[in-house]
Amino acid sequence: MFGIDTSEFLLVAFVALVVIGPKDLPKAMRVLGYWVGRARAVGRQFRAGFDEMVREAELEEMEKKWKAENERIMREHPFVPPPPALPEPESPTADDDTQLPVMVEKPEVVPAEAAAPTTADPHVSADAGERDVEAPRGTFQDKAAS
Repeated sequence: MFGIDTSEFLLVAFVALVVIGPKDLPKAMRVLGYWVGRARAVGRQFRAGFDEMVREAELEEMEKKWKAENERIMREHPFVPPPPALPEPESPTADDDTQLPVMVEKPEVVPAEAAAPTTADPHVSADAGERDVEAPRGTFQDKAAS
């Protein structure tokens, strides 16, 4: 990690054991671990702050590019407002000198019940119930008519 070989690490561990002593060595290792953890947390926080600054700088650069591109597009395709709407024509009133439309009676509508009855036989007329086609002579109708 720091360029320390195994032999150098064992030498440092032996010196620490001799200087600190076997009784206080676990406590010293806990304190060392605590401070190493704190140093890592500070390093992570520094890196996160640095990454955020880089991201903000990139966003500012992108916003400048977008603004320039938007201005270019707006120059090439200017906004043309729609033509103004025509005013509504005034409806004539009774006070005006103009002629108002004349009301006409509605045509009479015959209800469906009063309409001519329909039959299933196409040869029977709806008005009289008689046959539309002539019957051949010598049939029942001739005898009934005579």
